[in-house]
Amino acid sequence: QVQLVESGGGLVQAGGSLRLSCAASGRLFSSYAMGWFRQAPGKEREFVAAIHRSGSSTSYADSVKGRFTISRDNPKNTIFLQMNSLKPEDTAVYYCAAAYFGYNRMYSQAAIDYWGRGTQVTVSS
Repeated sequence: QVQLVESGGGLVQAGGSLRLSCAASGRLFSSYAMGWFRQAPGKEREFVAAIHRSGSSTSYADSVKGRFTISRDNPKNTIFLQMNSLKPEDTAVYYCAAAYFGYNRMYSQAAIDYWGRGTQVTVSS
């Protein structure tokens, strides 16, 4: 069992930055690919970014590529999402996700074994 707790959301002006964190409890954190999804009001939840269990590879949705950076600290059981040049369309609830040995499948919600409860990010224009 893995529990995921997000933090770092908030209100920011367009062009600003935020850093989200996700702390994981449970064993074998380094066996899980980790990622971020988001869900805007009235829209379906969508993939944002993923990181290999070793941290050696990352992938991003086209909409955030070049602006967001995902990273992980395995000894501290934590992942991060650095979000720069934020836009109003980035407004959403951001969810941390874990997939056991699942980096290549992280773009799909069906691959996710555990979800966090989410943290709200609001970008004002």
